Amino acid sequence: MAPTEGANASSTSNTTPNDLKSPGTPPAAETPKTLPPPETKESLRLRQWVIASFWAVVLCLGLPMWWKTTAIYRADLPLQHMTDWAEGKICKPVFPLRIAVEAPFQLPDAHNLIRTTQHALDDLNEFSAHHLRLILADIPVARNASQQMVTDGMGISSNDRDIALLLRLIPVETGTTPRSMLQTYATRLDIYYAAHQIPSSSSTGSPLATFIAEELHSIFAEEQALLAYQLSTNVGALTPKMKAPSPEKVAELERQSTRALKYAPTYHLTFSLFSPTSVPSAWEIESALQQYLAPLLESFSFISNFTVDTQVQLYAGFSPSIRQPEYDDNLKAWTLRREDLSGFINAAEWPLSPSIGVGPTVNFVLYVPDQLQSPLLIKENGGNSWLVPQWGGVLILNPPTSGKNTPTVLTKDALAPAMHAFSDQLMSLLGFPQTPNSLPLRLATLERVRAASLLFSASSTLGALARLTKALPSIPIPDTVAKSVDLTIAHLQQSCDSLRDGRFQGALEHARTAEVEAEKAFFERSMVGQVYFPDEHKVAVYLPLLGPVAVPLVMSLLKEIKSVVR
Repeated sequence: MAPTEGANASSTSNTTPNDLKSPGTPPAAETPKTLPPPETKESLRLRQWVIASFWAVVLCLGLPMWWKTTAIYRADLPLQHMTDWAEGKICKPVFPLRIAVEAPFQLPDAHNLIRTTQHALDDLNEFSAHHLRLILADIPVARNASQQMVTDGMGISSNDRDIALLLRLIPVETGTTPRSMLQTYATRLDIYYAAHQIPSSSSTGSPLATFIAEELHSIFAEEQALLAYQLSTNVGALTPKMKAPSPEKVAELERQSTRALKYAPTYHLTFSLFSPTSVPSAWEIESALQQYLAPLLESFSFISNFTVDTQVQLYAGFSPSIRQPEYDDNLKAWTLRREDLSGFINAAEWPLSPSIGVGPTVNFVLYVPDQLQSPLLIKENGGNSWLVPQWGGVLILNPPTSGKNTPTVLTKDALAPAMHAFSDQLMSLLGFPQTPNSLPLRLATLERVRAASLLFSASSTLGALARLTKALPSIPIPDTVAKSVDLTIAHLQQSCDSLRDGRFQGALEHARTAEVEAEKAFFERSMVGQVYFPDEHKVAVYLPLLGPVAVPLVMSLLKEIKSVVR
């Protein structure tokens, strides 16, 4: 039977050209793939030279330039020496005070009195770093009015700057003996004695020597406590032979230190007159400062410098955060509560900027209340002045009563009580010691305490800089820092040597210079800026630049190495 038409069509459509060939014809050969010609040795060598040249440029030119342009310069610092200063291993401060003794009797008896008094002093002293040394002084004898004093060659001059105290023995025939009198405005202690109280050259002790030793120990007791406190708060400064102050004394000294301002070479004093009304509108502050405060500031000049300005602010109301004054029938006055004194200063409206001047600003506020609220006192103690720790002082000057109006101008005499109060407040803010009752001796004590505190502060700053340098190897150390560190160490050593020799003014000057140089080194601008640019930021900057360049170079190098290995 014949196939259908559809079947024939399907059979015809599936026929290939090979099927149409005769059975005896062989199949045609496939066309071979075209391969590139083999690389010549010259082209291989050229490609290797190109890759090598790129790597040579990177290694010999790029990396050195990158290393040179991005390297952090770090000047050499004596890190271990700086750490030793901070730990108190190099300088053990001592304070030998020389006391000149003027004894108007025979030389053997004078030497014996000094020897027995020195033994009594050593027995009383429990702080070996602060040592009182008695030295026989020359007794000046005037030739005439036109010539200076001459000495008889017995000892040292009693007007030597390094003499801490002059002790004068004065014979008397009446009154209780022995007795003493410390001069208020001179570094002199007068001891009055009877003739029979002079110890003989063969005696080993006497009531006069014991009395003198106890008086000297009492005069310098607070200074010893202050210096012991300074040494006890610094690592390595207090040796086992030095007795630390008692806990009660430490608590008292801590209260004084928190009240006082931090040391500064320059302080700026601002005296402000505030009134809630239009009077007083003027005050004779310049003449009052010249008469009452200038001598005190002049005596402080070897420790710190001072700048002064004044201002008057009228219609200065109370701060809204405190309660208004209340009338007290017992005191017959308007009163402020003690808890409101901290908010008495109206910082929002009163122009008391803390950044005026070169150094820290010390504010002294004289407030004259309204006649309707006068007199204005503190309720708890009836006083009219108070100290604001580490800020300044306030005094309320009540206008005259008995029907008189508030004066429009405060005269120099009217400002005298305020100036005396401000002087006392300034001394407290500067860390002025409270004893003895001699202004020059208290200034000398402050000089020695400041020298010790600045020495410890500069040493601590050196230690902090050494720790910072070790902890952050990425920060730069410019040559200016190294120079400041060298100057700091040199002045610290000179300050320590001056303390050991009893030259306290020189010790303070060197310690001040060391403190300035140490702060200058620690707060170098280039170092501080680099602290806030860590290594993670550097990686984030370099990766987008180096990635596209490094990948082709590395892959081509690996390919060439693989071809050579084969």
